Amino acid sequence: MIKYLIIEDEPLAFEELKRMVEKLRPEFQMSGWSQSVAQSISLLKSQSFDLIFADISLADGLCFDIFNEIPVNVPVIFTTAYDEYAIKAFKVNGIDYLLKPIEQEELEHAILRFERNNVKTAAAEVLSAMDIQYSNCPRTRFMVKTGDSFFHVEAFDIAFFYSEDKYTYLHLFSSKRFVMDYSLDTIEGMLDRKLFYRISRGCIVNIRAIEKCCRYFGGRLKLHCTPQLPIENLVSRGRVKTFLEWFDGII
Repeated sequence: MIKYLIIEDEPLAFEELKRMVEKLRPEFQMSGWSQSVAQSISLLKSQSFDLIFADISLADGLCFDIFNEIPVNVPVIFTTAYDEYAIKAFKVNGIDYLLKPIEQEELEHAILRFERNNVKTAAAEVLSAMDIQYSNCPRTRFMVKTGDSFFHVEAFDIAFFYSEDKYTYLHLFSSKRFVMDYSLDTIEGMLDRKLFYRISRGCIVNIRAIEKCCRYFGGRLKLHCTPQLPIENLVSRGRVKTFLEWFDGII
């Protein structure tokens, strides 16, 4: 079981974050709540945690004072109203930096990042095994079927994978689409990460399908694709940074 600590001096913000985590990961256990630097140091000295959610500005200082006082080797998801501490945050075990008001999708993306790097959860072990299996040898083709017939399509010819009405679809550049038996989570681990990127919970896009991307309301990006993306063509705010790095060929 994953035990987490919330460091947050605003009760309403604490309750909202706790509610979202409980909704996204009901199997996680909240094992502590701290409202100050001093209280956080005391908790971290007396208890062990697997994950920390930390606001930056607290009543008696910045949360970085905690990490200066005692060594903390626990992954930290920062939750704050300030964007000027991002670089410093990633120097102290920060794995994500969420700006308030926190969107549920951004929070889930941060938790998924934690799980992918945490071997203490069964989900992370599965993801890790998939990474090992597929990262060096991504799928080059997929089997699809029409009626009683089976045939294959090349990964290079696939424009999108997306979920709609509880089904997962493979969508070709020719605009043909086929229902898949895999979930998007499974498919994501099978793909060449230089060619495909998951822009949201419901869609994975081939870079060959993207003509351009533009800034959009709410800190998101809007994609212009050929063929046209059949569902919402927005990169969620929490994925914009890594998407642009991918789009630029950095990752």
